[in-house]
Amino acid sequence: MKYSQWIGIAAALLLIAACFMPWAYFPDLGKDFTGFFSEKNIYGRPGKVLIFFSVVEILLFAVPRVWAKRANIFVTVLAIAFAIKSYILYTSCYGGICPDKRVGVFVVLGSAIITLLAALLPDLPVRTEEG
Repeated sequence: MKYSQWIGIAAALLLIAACFMPWAYFPDLGKDFTGFFSEKNIYGRPGKVLIFFSVVEILLFAVPRVWAKRANIFVTVLAIAFAIKSYILYTSCYGGICPDKRVGVFVVLGSAIITLLAALLPDLPVRTEEG
């Protein structure tokens, strides 16, 4: 695909922005949780890991080499797995209380899927050997 690298970079930047958005609202606490905030840091800070993956993805999207495209598939698969894990963690019910899902958690999942699709469709010229 012609613009897959640029779409992948844009999706990785969107993933970074989504880490700062509210992911879930917990009515018993009256607080919004983000990728960097949870009550008493009980869910950790998945935003740090997702931003790390996104920065690596951006670098690998920018390098026009075959090894970079293959490594980018691996990194995007790790990022999507971590995004799914974070989605399950932040939106699961506990003690009969279910948090309200906010837009940030869906943007994280969507942008992780888009980066994976962009990594699977790289724009590399194919060399033909004449013999």
